[in-house]
Amino acid sequence: MHKPVLVTGGAGFIGSHLVERLLAAGDPVWVVDDFSTGSRENLAAVAGHPGLRVIESTVSGLVGLPALVAECGFVFHLAAAVGVELVVRSPIRTIETNLRETEAVLSAAAPSGVPVLLASTSEVYGKSGKQAFSEEDDLLIGPPTLGRWSYACSKLMDEFLALAYMRERNLPVTIVRLFNTVGPRQTGRYGMVLPRFIAAARAGQPLRVYGDGGQTRCFCHVADVVEALTRLRVCPTARGEVVNIGQDQPITILELAREVIRKTQSVSTVELVPYDVAYEAGFEDMRNRRPAVAKLERLIGFRPRRTLDEIVTEMVGP
Repeated sequence: MHKPVLVTGGAGFIGSHLVERLLAAGDPVWVVDDFSTGSRENLAAVAGHPGLRVIESTVSGLVGLPALVAECGFVFHLAAAVGVELVVRSPIRTIETNLRETEAVLSAAAPSGVPVLLASTSEVYGKSGKQAFSEEDDLLIGPPTLGRWSYACSKLMDEFLALAYMRERNLPVTIVRLFNTVGPRQTGRYGMVLPRFIAAARAGQPLRVYGDGGQTRCFCHVADVVEALTRLRVCPTARGEVVNIGQDQPITILELAREVIRKTQSVSTVELVPYDVAYEAGFEDMRNRRPAVAKLERLIGFRPRRTLDEIVTEMVGP
């Protein structure tokens, strides 16, 4: 029988899709989630699966974590603080959650050498003016007086710590930087833009676009992300690497809002909201966020392919 795969944050948006995929492939899956941002509803489709074990806890608060990890064959570490709104409103929670949970996973996995895949974020690229972000790029983070950058810095420290564990303790680690993942079960509760736009359009309310709407993003379907994650799990040459995962076709947020209005046939309008009003005084946004995905394709022979048109059509539904 296969050793279990441990998925921290497995009741979250991305985590739950990954859990379904692993179970379908025949892997037993153990989920550790405190349900602070994830939900049991996300795992409803597999709730009765004999291969699924769900442990309600933070990673750092789980007694016997090293022994638990030692029984597993692989760890997907997805548990983290999520959403810009949470980052702005709860900076202490954001920083401590990201650092503590990652440290707990790495220290638990090191004695038994169980491979870990750490989910990081495109936020670490900061205010870079490049048209496409490559994994070897220098990073340009804003000052600590702007709390918005605390999330990026905490996730970047996660990356440094993971690679330090690989160098000093020979722990096999792979780091992925995720770019704007969207799809079924994503909530707009924490500021995620596409589900927030769709909900507003369905209600006939204004779609609130922050700033001037000219900032660009690339949206990647969660199924493509899960495909990349599962391939990276069995890719030995990805150990010790930082890898972007995302679609590389950009769209402005203003264009996205108009596309959602069109697909929902909504009477909604677009409302431009200054960042200072939406978040906090001095808030800085990333103007562009487009991944270079050549490294991903080179490592696993795959790159995300679902178009934004397909994604929005699916999320809007009939």
